[in-house]
Amino acid sequence: MGKRIVTLLAVSSLLLVAACSHPNSDTGAVLTQGSMSGDNGNVTATAAPVTQQAAPQPGPTPGTEQDLVVNVGDRVFFATNKYDLSPEARATIEKQAQWLKEYPNINVTIEGHCDERGTEEYNLALGEKRAIAVRNYLVALGINASRLQTISYGKERPAVLGDNPAAWAQNRRGVLVVQ
Repeated sequence: MGKRIVTLLAVSSLLLVAACSHPNSDTGAVLTQGSMSGDNGNVTATAAPVTQQAAPQPGPTPGTEQDLVVNVGDRVFFATNKYDLSPEARATIEKQAQWLKEYPNINVTIEGHCDERGTEEYNLALGEKRAIAVRNYLVALGINASRLQTISYGKERPAVLGDNPAAWAQNRRGVLVVQ
């Protein structure tokens, strides 16, 4: 009868410890129930090692538009009334081309945008020239033209509202949009 009581107390203690185990708020470790072994009526308990679980790393899914925006850059900027590519724009487009080569099943639309100044007709034509300049450089870098569509929004879709040089600079752009 005495051995049964000792065994019952030992099992009860382990169950109580296991029921009270919880994630460690400092390390994210989880306590786990140990194991029991008995030899000639002696009960010993061993604890399982505490393990730390790594949290999943947040970030965009590879090959998505968010991946392009975050890891490569989806836009290039232009000078006033210009559609030629600056060295900075070329560097960004080279990264875009590399990204498109990594994901050969992805097609994009290249949007051409302008600031609010100028007529609607002028800005639509300039936006188209900007989109085509980006497209032509991507093709020159080895991207199949059939994967690239262009569209001009002129001044219809400003990225930044404002009637000042800082806003205008952000709105003179070419943007890749994953289809």
